[in-house]
Amino acid sequence: MKPLRILIGAETYPPDVNGAARFAERLATGLAGRGHEIHVVAPSPTGPAVREVRDGVVVHGVRSHRYYQHDGFQVCMPWEAFPAVTALMDEIDPDVVHTNAHMVVGRGVVRAAHRSGRPLVATNHLMPENLIGYSPIPKPLQRVFNTWAWRDLGRVFGKAAVVTAPTPRAVELLVRHAGLVDAFPVSCGIDADRYRSVPHSPGPEPTVLFVGRLDQEKRVDELVRAFAALPDGLPGRLEIVGDGARREEWTALADALGVAHRVRFRGFVSEQELLEAYAGADLFCMPGVAELQSLVTLEAMAAGLPVVAADAMALPHLVRPGRNGWLYTPGDVPELTTRLAALLGDADTRRRMGAASRDIVAAHAIDATLDRFEGIYDQVLGREQVTARAA
Repeated sequence: MKPLRILIGAETYPPDVNGAARFAERLATGLAGRGHEIHVVAPSPTGPAVREVRDGVVVHGVRSHRYYQHDGFQVCMPWEAFPAVTALMDEIDPDVVHTNAHMVVGRGVVRAAHRSGRPLVATNHLMPENLIGYSPIPKPLQRVFNTWAWRDLGRVFGKAAVVTAPTPRAVELLVRHAGLVDAFPVSCGIDADRYRSVPHSPGPEPTVLFVGRLDQEKRVDELVRAFAALPDGLPGRLEIVGDGARREEWTALADALGVAHRVRFRGFVSEQELLEAYAGADLFCMPGVAELQSLVTLEAMAAGLPVVAADAMALPHLVRPGRNGWLYTPGDVPELTTRLAALLGDADTRRRMGAASRDIVAAHAIDATLDRFEGIYDQVLGREQVTARAA
């Protein structure tokens, strides 16, 4: 297709470490690699406004502030972000605008694109329920907040010509709670070859791996409790990659359960160390209950790992019970223990399920995702719009 100038709006972008940031980066660098001129507008990682070129992408950091309840997370103020985003929209003059958020920077991007008549695409990665843990909202008001937040998302993204989400389950939430009745799924995509580049190098004991933020919705405490309940004499180790507000609490839990010597909390790691962690693991576990796709689960599958995951949100789209892993009922620690034990004690099943993971992940190739979004950009430029209506 003809090279385009594309502005991508994001509420989080590397060096932030989370799925939405990783997707925004892969989308931006992938499109830049296809010859498009890509500009990303996101909160500054350091506070002051900044502009830099990374991997062929111009990243415009909007003035931001440290969020008081989450170390290392930057947020923007509307009265600073909205005029800054409007000025950038006029300066960059994009052919297409693609927002991946609707909070502050994303909202500013939508407002500026809508008011100037620029074609707008929106992709949702957020469950408003996940914000509760980082807010001072009293428990009796949380249900009201969630209802309002979904409707607010619908009002903002309802201005887009096309709305997408990573999975059918994520789309279902947009339709049901935000009223975006024409939203449709486009996988976040993954460069599977990258996760096959490091040969599998298992250690002397089979290793269970978790990768992600150590925050409430990830439920890593259930994984630690399940691991501690494994049968005596069954060899195994647990590697936990990532950081977050619950790390200290869950480290203490492993100690209290008597498995601290077999559980390793690694914190944040480099990209190369992450590839090596996948290569050194024997199975992957995702106990989170708020995954709209779970990029780390896709990465583990690309590395050839069987997966044990919570039967929640979009994880059943990735885990086919008995084929590439097992699902378990969220909160059912004994069931999780049973699933982990079955795989830790059976190398042949691990190999068979790991091979199936690689087969399944082929449907999520990043090139297919980039093709799909290029097709969507062509649609909105040709005014063949798939309108996302707020019901």
